[in-house]
Amino acid sequence: MIVSADPAREIDLSIVICTRNRASRLSGTLGALQALRTDSAYEVIWVDNASTDDTAAVLQRAFANDPVSRYILGERIGLGAARNLGWKNARGRIVAFTDDDCYPAPDFVDTILAAFADHPGAGAIGGRILLHNPDHARITIEESEAPRVYPKRTFVRAGTLQGANLAFRREALQAIDGIDPDLGAGTRFPCEDIDAVTAVLWAGFDACFDPRPTVQHDHGRVDADVPALLNAYDRGRGSFYAKYILRPDTRTTFILRWLSSTWRRRDWQGLRTLRTELRTAGQYAIAKRRFGALALAVPVGLAALAVQSLVSFGFSSSRRLWETKSR
Repeated sequence: MIVSADPAREIDLSIVICTRNRASRLSGTLGALQALRTDSAYEVIWVDNASTDDTAAVLQRAFANDPVSRYILGERIGLGAARNLGWKNARGRIVAFTDDDCYPAPDFVDTILAAFADHPGAGAIGGRILLHNPDHARITIEESEAPRVYPKRTFVRAGTLQGANLAFRREALQAIDGIDPDLGAGTRFPCEDIDAVTAVLWAGFDACFDPRPTVQHDHGRVDADVPALLNAYDRGRGSFYAKYILRPDTRTTFILRWLSSTWRRRDWQGLRTLRTELRTAGQYAIAKRRFGALALAVPVGLAALAVQSLVSFGFSSSRRLWETKSR
């Protein structure tokens, strides 16, 4: 089901927001969108990711007198699939993704367009993500005020640019065939945002962080929720590394970067992280039926795990010895 805005309007920016079963929490984002101020043409596309609550009714009531917003029902569960559906229904030359618990600043449209105008070689630009509620855990935010540029065909670590405030040129999304529908929250492989950024980089575009486009993130998580979220990030990284190790043109870069990150995490938490990454990488290879690559990777992964275990034990023992001598 699609509720359409005026199809004749030329669009500078499409804002795509995906939601699932959060009907009772959408008022803040809807209010922030109503407060947007710009002279540029924009649209807002809400993708209902197979919700079973009152999401459809809440959104359609909100759009009753709203000429810029559209509702799309996506039946395939997963954030990657929902975002892919959203941008393919978008008409803007720039497509900006944010979340259903984020509140874009009133100048959001103008600052995104200015960022792309100032970075003509950029295919993807991420912006600031501020913590809306100080009682929430300080996670899934990006408060830097320093611009950054990531040159094409380079590695960027997961979390460098986050999907809560991430925009793309339409031609960049077209070049990578959109957002991978097998990835994202709601799937086994939650890494659709860094995957899209990396795909854009290796398609020949730059990526940037620009602090001007800003959203407030009202994520609702407390400190007790953080371990589960970090575990999800570990799973996302494992599938992210696996996807690009399976690609011949990115394989060497990603193997070296994975080994480098493993070496930096020389403690027991780093070992647990590596185990999760390796397990999810294997699951990704199986899902893609890359059994030959999996057979070659298993011995390497086990060797890396063994080395990391020894290093973590040695590092932990050395630290305890130093602490004992320091007393």
